[in-house]
Amino acid sequence: MSALFRFGDTLEGYAVPVLNERAVRAGAGILFFFALVAFMNAWLTGNFQPTRVFVVAFLIDFTIRLLINPRYAPSLVIGQWMVRRQQPEYTGAPQKRFAWAIGLALALTMFWLVVIKQVVGPANVLVCAACLVLMFFETAFGICIGCWLYNRLHRQQAQLCPGGACELPPEPRLRTGAGQWAVLAGFALAMMVLAPRVAGERPELVATHGAAPTTAAIDAAEAERCKVPDFAKAIGHEAKWKLHNNCQ
Repeated sequence: MSALFRFGDTLEGYAVPVLNERAVRAGAGILFFFALVAFMNAWLTGNFQPTRVFVVAFLIDFTIRLLINPRYAPSLVIGQWMVRRQQPEYTGAPQKRFAWAIGLALALTMFWLVVIKQVVGPANVLVCAACLVLMFFETAFGICIGCWLYNRLHRQQAQLCPGGACELPPEPRLRTGAGQWAVLAGFALAMMVLAPRVAGERPELVATHGAAPTTAAIDAAEAERCKVPDFAKAIGHEAKWKLHNNCQ
């Protein structure tokens, strides 16, 4: 029973229980993907059913992680299988427990708002956005924001952070140099110049077979393209739909 209900693995040579960071990041990526799909589906089409399904799955996953054993959380089972041929990178379990407690709190909040109360508004958008940010930083950069908060709120600092972030400062040779920042600034400037030109092209208005479309034809095509669908009207997103589709 004790082997079932535990958080992290106790390994020889490690002072604290640990988790495989590679599996954790893989699990975060899996959840992030489905969360983003559900969020964008609700945002763009007004269909909140996938969001409700995901929230239930998210809540179950994090409940198993915290109250039973991370080994049996569905996202981590899949994540561990995906990285099974990679060398494990162990990270301290205590700070992960704190971070995942934040995730469970967000999951419970979303369950109350989206599934039980079926609220449609800025509150659940903010909570969803917070979940997406936390999971994205975890899977993309290996940065656990909840673990960072753990260090700010606990006297006993976290051990075995990903990439040795808790133990050692970054290597000087790996610091971002002035030349790299200059290239990044140039890239951003180039995109600022090119984006309006590229985005301003309207393929649907380009003439076919060399014949220029008449003003009346353009107006009719534009009116049809900018006709607001019923689902956007039903959820009060008529103005947002026009904004997203570049309609006046």
